[in-house]
This record gives sequence, structure tokens and C-alpha cells, in this order.
Amino acid sequence: MDTRRLRFLLELSRHGSMRAVADVLGTTTSTVSQQIAVLARETGVPLLEPDGRRVRLTPAGRRLAEHAVTILAAVEAARADLDPHAEPAGTVRVAGFATAVRRSLLPAAAALAAHHPRVELRISEYEPPEAFAALLADDIDLALTYDYELAPAGTEAAVMARPLWTAKWGLAVPAADAARVRGDGTVAVFETFRDHGWIVNSRDRTDADVVRRLAAMAGFEPRLTHRADTLELVEDLIATGPAPAVGLLPADRATRAGVTLLPLAGPDVRQRAFACTRRGREAWPPLALVLGLLAR
Repeated sequence: MDTRRLRFLLELSRHGSMRAVADVLGTTTSTVSQQIAVLARETGVPLLEPDGRRVRLTPAGRRLAEHAVTILAAVEAARADLDPHAEPAGTVRVAGFATAVRRSLLPAAAALAAHHPRVELRISEYEPPEAFAALLADDIDLALTYDYELAPAGTEAAVMARPLWTAKWGLAVPAADAARVRGDGTVAVFETFRDHGWIVNSRDRTDADVVRRLAAMAGFEPRLTHRADTLELVEDLIATGPAPAVGLLPADRATRAGVTLLPLAGPDVRQRAFACTRRGREAWPPLALVLGLLAR
């Protein structure tokens, strides 16, 4: 096989049409079709099959596209090893939760624009389950995810997770109710608000698992009344929602009027952020560059 033709097959697996591949690679649909046809002859197996008026990858084509990710990454890594001073170039597709995008990725993007303009970032806001699924499907190159020390998330064997940072979280409550807490520690805080509604994420179960675990330590089952994916909406629901409600927020966050953030300790609630890649992909120079910037 000529490995250069694998790029056409890989992009077809990602975008689904010859026209889209031609647009991405800056060529024509006939060139895309010809290159994949030659690749099929080189491999000796059909890579495409009819799908109405379009085509789709055969099972063999899908398997080869999966191999193409590692093969092309290895080729790029070999080139970088032979010429370590070569300027990285390429598009790195990233999906992550909003806090990590703001805190870690945007500073990295600014550094790329200033010093490595040939590396481009494509950024999507995803919650961890969505980001993991996209990473395993090879729809993205890098996933920024999180879990909590009290509810660690498992990872697939095909995924490598690098720690980015850890942040303490507290319990955000209506300001008028904050003085009701009697006693110290997380259990006392949770016990105070056992009759309130509890706000958790709508697209990830991790924070709900933490809330249930700590509520169980305080001897009650929490009522999960609202689900929100943005921290601002959590605050709005606490301050002006239809009924008294509480929710987890970062401990260093400056909250809006009407919301008080109570510290949680013993046990602490700590969120952990990770940069996740498919194993074998991290040596690809553009991705390695982004990972290095995130680590700094």
C-alpha cells in the first residue's frame, strides 16, 4: 500500500462523502475516487459499497480506516524523528468541557497562533461521555475530560489519560439559607440541605454520583430536581429558581448575588481534569505539541 492513499480513506470514514473529502483535502471528487480505487487494488479487498446514490465503507474499509489512524501517526512521528527541527503542521480536533477549554486549551491556542501557525485547532464543547465516544470513534484527536476523586471514571484500554489539574469544589446554596449550617465538614453541609432540590449535570452522571455518595453519608437520598450543563445556569436556578435548590460549583468561583458557596471538607470534593488521546496517536507532532502546551 501507498500510505498516502490512506488519508483519502480515513477522511471518507470521517466525513461520509467524496465531495466532503475533496473539500477537506483541496482536491476533486474524481481524484478521491481514483485514489481509493487504487488503494482497493493494492489491498486486494473491496473498500467501498453502494449506499443508495452514494457509497460507504465496507467492513474491511472501516477496519483499514481504523488502522490508518495509527499508520499515518507513525509516519508523521518517523518524519519528526528524522528531522526533529521540522515545524509541526496539521489540524488537531479537540472536544472538551467548557472549563478545560477556557482554562487550558485557549491559552494553548494563543501560543500556537503566536509560535506554531501551521497547527490549527478545531474545538467542540463536549461533556466527558460524549468526548470519550468521539475519541474512540476517531472523530477527534484529543478529549478534555474530568471526573471526581470520589467517583473516578474508568478509561478504555485504547485511551491514554494525562492529568491536567485538580480543583476543589463546594456546595452552592441560596444566600438566605447559608447560615443554617450547624457543624463542620461535608456531611454537616449536606445534612442541612437534605430537603432542598439538587442540581446535577444533564449529559454526564459523574456529579450525580458524587452527590448521591455524599448524601448517603449524611443519611438521605437527594431529590435531583434540575439538570444543567453550565455553571451560570446552576447559579441562576439556585438564586431565582422555582423552588429552593443547591448544587456543586468550583470552590474558587465568584458567584452571583443570591448564591453562597460553602466549603466542603472531610471528605473534600475534588474535580480532576485529563487530556485523553488514543494510544499510539500521541507521537503525532501536532498533537504532541498541543499536549506539551497543555502540560505547561
